[in-house]
Amino acid sequence: MTEETATEETVTEQMRTSTTGGEALVRALAAHGVSTAFGIPGTHNLEIYRHLAAYGITHVAPRHEQGAGYAADAYARVTGDPGVAITTTGPALLNIAAAVGQAYSDSVPLLVVSPGMPLRHPRQSTGLLHEMRSQTEALRNVAAFSHRVSSVEEIGAAVARAFSLFRTERPRPVHIEVPLDLLEATEPAGPERRAPLVAPRAADGPSLDAAAALLAGAVRPGLVLGGGARGAAEQCRALAEQLGAPVATTANGKGIVDERHPLSLGVSLHSPSVQKWLADRDVVLAVGTELAESDLWSAPPPLDGRLIRVDVDPAQMYAGLPADVALVGDAQATMEALKERLAKVPGPASTDAATRTTAAVRAARDDETRARDARWVPYVEAIRSVLAADAVVTSDSAQCCYYGALPHLPVGPEGRYLHPTGFGTLGYALPAAIGAKTACPDRQVIAISGDGGLQFSVQELATAAQLQLPLPVVVFDNGGYGEIRDEMAARGDTPAAVDHARVDLAGLARAFGGRGAPAHSPGELAALLTRALATPGPTLITVPEETA
Repeated sequence: MTEETATEETVTEQMRTSTTGGEALVRALAAHGVSTAFGIPGTHNLEIYRHLAAYGITHVAPRHEQGAGYAADAYARVTGDPGVAITTTGPALLNIAAAVGQAYSDSVPLLVVSPGMPLRHPRQSTGLLHEMRSQTEALRNVAAFSHRVSSVEEIGAAVARAFSLFRTERPRPVHIEVPLDLLEATEPAGPERRAPLVAPRAADGPSLDAAAALLAGAVRPGLVLGGGARGAAEQCRALAEQLGAPVATTANGKGIVDERHPLSLGVSLHSPSVQKWLADRDVVLAVGTELAESDLWSAPPPLDGRLIRVDVDPAQMYAGLPADVALVGDAQATMEALKERLAKVPGPASTDAATRTTAAVRAARDDETRARDARWVPYVEAIRSVLAADAVVTSDSAQCCYYGALPHLPVGPEGRYLHPTGFGTLGYALPAAIGAKTACPDRQVIAISGDGGLQFSVQELATAAQLQLPLPVVVFDNGGYGEIRDEMAARGDTPAAVDHARVDLAGLARAFGGRGAPAHSPGELAALLTRALATPGPTLITVPEETA
């Protein structure tokens, strides 16, 4: 038998082999390297769960589908591999929609798989369990796409389509729906389909030449790095040093260049001093960032100089601040090619001037916020003092995070700080920490939240307790929604619906199977964190507002 004949017979046998839609789905996930999934079993998705173990896929069961989505999101951010979440029909899928929206906003490769109504289900409502008018239409408006398959054989192609997007385009969340009758149906599955591996492509040569010429002639260059620059950390740092260019990052770009580096301005684009510095650059190189209102907390400032943008998404070149030079391509490949073109260009005689500029802008930034941030800074410094360099910190859309930890907790390329920007969901920190710890069991992981945000997903303490994850959760407790309370007061309104009855959060953590204690000083917080990082199960540490 020739090799060609053997291959033809193998393909024919694969096409002849029948399997259920549930097994075909799990087989396709495993073929793309999926080893962990987050989700909750329900009446309609049991055929998926039946096959997970046989295909080597570990399952983590959060207490709410939104938690499953945030956990899968964080898993994707720290591993670079797509996060996978499984829901059942109807309310379960809508529960995860907020997490899908967050993943879309932050360009996270998240795959949500769910059953749907049967293939021939009538348009007229019949009262079937979990029935809704159209799951695909609902998810299509928050995900990159929602693919409803029409046969068992199509399942493999749908999964391959999702992974092709993750590998070749701007990463976005995807939903795949398998009609519940197809999950149980036995049909030919067809040959195994896998998304092709595609080599990262750099921007085109003429654009690279134009960018190199601008940077070589720059007198006051600056770099702005977003989450899309993470794979190009080494190249970005080297280029900043060669050009003598200070570096500011978005929240998603935090730590790409070590925030203790003398050229780092950290996460500070919202600062008036940093915006003034940015507007004064004669050349700005923005890598993997939207330069969006959620990064700057205001409309992007007009730039006096030229803007070079590097992004895998060509639409970013004319969104917000339009690019004078558009470098469309993979960040790492493009920055490497740009570095090579600039290799023969002499760097600044000394980076002393750039270092002094960076230090002055940092000082001005800190002066602007010194009084506002004073309550959090000593506690943030205590957190940093006990964390390893490669620790993972997850945070919430809370004052203690975007005023406290984001600008004041330094992170380097070996560590990670995960924050829900853009969409700005509450309740992200705790389930995201579970996802990060699942992905990186040997790294320290810590969650930081406010009491309002924590209560969106506080039930996930039970998940961390069941998994026995050593997981400190630091909660700054101001008795409600502090940011909205302050905004109401600033408008001259009487604060309404923002004050919560005090909850014994430490006691609640113990009720869920973890531990809990208050920290009334930075030293006490450091001691509790040290113990929590070595203790299986979650430890909720509250910092009362009156203490901070």
